[in-house]
Amino acid sequence: MPDPNIHLWHVELAKDADADRYLPLLDDTELAHAHTLSHPLIRQRYLAVRGNLRLLLADYLQQAPAAIGIARTETGKPYLPAHPQTVFNISHTARHLIVAIAGHCQLGVDIELPSPRPNLAALVKKCFADEEAAYWHGLPPTRQTLEFYRFWTKKEAFVKATGRGIALGLKHCVINPEQPETFLRLPDGYGEATTWRIIDLTATEQLEGHGLCGAVVVDSLAQVSWERLVKD
Repeated sequence: MPDPNIHLWHVELAKDADADRYLPLLDDTELAHAHTLSHPLIRQRYLAVRGNLRLLLADYLQQAPAAIGIARTETGKPYLPAHPQTVFNISHTARHLIVAIAGHCQLGVDIELPSPRPNLAALVKKCFADEEAAYWHGLPPTRQTLEFYRFWTKKEAFVKATGRGIALGLKHCVINPEQPETFLRLPDGYGEATTWRIIDLTATEQLEGHGLCGAVVVDSLAQVSWERLVKD
């Protein structure tokens, strides 16, 4: 993948799509998992997410969707063993899927649909560092929900980029409240905070119109390039 940019694809997943049309695109592992899903909506979303991911990857790799080998690291991060120069990450919430595809780098993406929750303060105590928590508690109540999700998606995108997931400890992935596109501190073993970039997607036209929060975290100087909207 010679293009140095991070390509972001936004897929709007249909409510009543014929998800079974994606079955021929999936590999045996995905098909086996799909057969274990008894809830119709969960099964439909799973097939649509995996099918759209494979369709997009097929275009980049010039392979049939079902022939693309997708493996997972010991900690569960998906990768392309036959195409190590191409990396990808996905996130989905409600009816929205984001697929991020880039050249060789460590890449994570996360999107969330902000919604008021009675336990936000408890989550802040558990997952935010002291600097982040002080900033959040100092916000007007009308801003706290949105700002919580803006911090959360950045932390999630980082732990997804590392491949460790939330087991890495969200509290140790510390965002600078004064410069929220940068980290203050990171867990040991993941380099200097300045080697990682946060790209906030929340205010972009592609997400803001749907009320979504989102972020990309990457360990390179790559820029984000939004590709066309895909309708499921």
